[in-house]
Amino acid sequence: MQMLDLGDVKLHYADQGDPNGAPVVFANSLGTDFRLWDQVLPLLPAGLRLIRYDKRGHGLSSCPTGDYFMGDLVQDAARLLDHLKVKDCVFVGLSIGGIIAQGLAAERLDLVRAMVLSNTGAKIGTQDMWADRMATIRAGGIASLAGPILERWFSKDFRASDPAFSAWRNMLERTPVDGYLGCSAAISETDLHDSTARLTLPTLGIAGSEDGAT
Repeated sequence: MQMLDLGDVKLHYADQGDPNGAPVVFANSLGTDFRLWDQVLPLLPAGLRLIRYDKRGHGLSSCPTGDYFMGDLVQDAARLLDHLKVKDCVFVGLSIGGIIAQGLAAERLDLVRAMVLSNTGAKIGTQDMWADRMATIRAGGIASLAGPILERWFSKDFRASDPAFSAWRNMLERTPVDGYLGCSAAISETDLHDSTARLTLPTLGIAGSEDGAT
């Protein structure tokens, strides 16, 4: 188990594969931890350095109270990569992880040479939408919205037939409420259209046909 103490937050991460290989960094979605990538890593070519981390308020990372800002999440990623002496990585970001990827590339192009942006955007949703979601969670916890969230994440067939679906529900519902709310606040205030439009690094965009969130 690998932890990095940054003072204001402690980040849980995994640094696996070839330490001298080309680095690939993974940032996962709201309400998940880095186990999300478990079934992806074995499909990748040998010889890569594979880095995953739990963003603040998720997984085994610490959970500061109060709203977060996207700048906090971007700097967390930058400080982790600086600690690991990573340059020129391929940064793979899902949902909020994709927003972090765009922000990091705009601020620290020395760290990122290419991006994979999966089911994300330069802006996700509206402030009113996020305010409503956060109010519901404050009143009833994450479980109060788990059903609608999971319906947007997964197809009807997967929800009905795959035994792993229950594990995804558990992962979501066990996310610290403060962490979920903090990151929701960060998303609600973020619009990276201008800075992302100026980026010229190689980027692969992925959109799931059954994804109802982004």
